[in-house]
Formats: sequence, C-alpha cells, structure tokens
Amino acid sequence: MGNTAIADSVVVNFKRVDVGGVLVFYREAGDPAKPTLLLLHGYPTSSHMFRNLIPLLADQYHVIAPDLPGFGYTEVRSGYKYTFDNLAETMAGFVDAIGLKRYALYIFDYGAPVGLRLAMKYPERVIAIISQNGNAYNEGLSEGWKPIQQYWGEPTKANRDGIRFLLLPKTTKWQYVHGTVDETMVAPESYTLDDALMSKPGQDDIQLDLFLDYQNNVKLYPTIHEYFAKHQPPLLAVWGKNDPFFLPAGADAYRQHLPKSEVHFYDTGHFALETHVREIAKQMREFLQKNLS
Repeated sequence: MGNTAIADSVVVNFKRVDVGGVLVFYREAGDPAKPTLLLLHGYPTSSHMFRNLIPLLADQYHVIAPDLPGFGYTEVRSGYKYTFDNLAETMAGFVDAIGLKRYALYIFDYGAPVGLRLAMKYPERVIAIISQNGNAYNEGLSEGWKPIQQYWGEPTKANRDGIRFLLLPKTTKWQYVHGTVDETMVAPESYTLDDALMSKPGQDDIQLDLFLDYQNNVKLYPTIHEYFAKHQPPLLAVWGKNDPFFLPAGADAYRQHLPKSEVHFYDTGHFALETHVREIAKQMREFLQKNLS
C-alpha cells in the first residue's frame, strides 16, 4: 500500500498486489461496501487517465483502476508474453486477488478487449458496461488502422518498423489533442507522463507485439457479440466523436446486439475524459443509478 492523495476531498490510495509474479499497480477510492467500478485504461496511457474521473464517482462507488501489464507502474516478470489473452488473464487474477465479486466495467481503447474477455469469462460478475471509445465492432475501425492491418497481414520487420511512428512522443500528443475543440483543455502532464513511462527499456517491443496481437481482438468480435446477445448487459457508450481510430459507428453498433444501449457523443477526440470528464461522469452516474440499484 502506498501513499494517498486527496482530490475534491476524495482520498485515492495507490496500491500494488502480486498476481502470478506481476506486481499490479492500482488506484482505489470509495467505500468497498458500495458498488464497484473497474476502470480499464488503453494505449498508451495508464490508470492516470482516470485521475479526474475517480473523484467524481467515489462518493457513491468503490472505484478501482489498475495499470495493465506493459503500462504505467505495473511491474512485469521477465518472460511475460504480451498478448491480450494474457493481459485479460492477469486482470482476472487481479480481480480475484483483491476480492471483487461483482462490478461494473469502464472500458476504453485496449481496456475494451481486456474487459470484454473478463465479461465473457465471468458474465455473472459484470453487472454493467460503460464503453468510452472502447471498440467491439468492425464498423468502428477507422482508416487509421491501415498501417497496423498491413502489419497483421505481413508481419515482416519492414512492416513492424513501419509502425514505430505510433510510439513517438509527437504521436502520443496528437492522440490526446486531435479532435478536441480546444486543445488547451488537455493537461500536458497526460501525454508527457505516458511518454516517460513508455520510454523504459523494452517498451517498443512490448507495444509492437500488442499491435500485432490486436488482430485477435478483431477476430474475437463475433464471440463478443454472442455474449452481448445472450447476456444483455446494460451498456452505456460515451464517445469522443472525433476519435481518429474508433469511429462513432462503433458506438452505434452496440445497438445491434444490445438494443437498449444508451449512446452519447461528445465533440472531442480519443481521450474524451481530458475535455469532458464532468459530462461523462454525470452520464455514468445516471446510468449506474438505473442499473445498479
């Protein structure tokens, strides 16, 4: 257990737990007796992306936000194979290690394929899903995926090297500010911290391996859709409509299998919490009040 930070009179604890040799770092706030929200971040960030959201929810909910293996402050043993199946397996172990029995999922970017694997494995545990630019449909994939899709088709060194531009600091910043109406709303420590953590030795290969494995998430979409159709989890989509990677059609597509889904768009980009955290928190609270009561 680490130190604590206080934001808007909410205490956030910074903790670590060993999960099969992976020391998972996580943020925790709120009363464990209240309904739990599990927040799963995406690329290239960490639980830091939830720093402003957690205080807006922790009065009514028990909020947990881990760093995925390969990201943030989670420490990974040597020999760990970076695939989305393994990330999900580690997160399943994390959930067990901290004793979560039932929870709502917040899935963003990479957090979507990880979280949806958890939901499919333990459908009785996941009582609601909030997807913030967390894709699960082919309709949501933009033209921005073409270089990575080329790598999927021909995983050569040339194609691997051809997507290294995605790891550059300027690309990380672009992901944060692209599509925002006012990029001065995006705190520079967001993309600066991401770059600092992503510059650790070995990170390039970790991320390039995950780019290659992302194709298995797309292949899993039909199975995810079967889970939706069978279990009908309540779902709220809160989407930055100017996302260069995951299109608004990906949010609307949830209604194909979850006709009662609530879908809301915001005039911002991929990292919608940087500019619209209060609006998203308000929408979440209304949704969760209806579906967790």
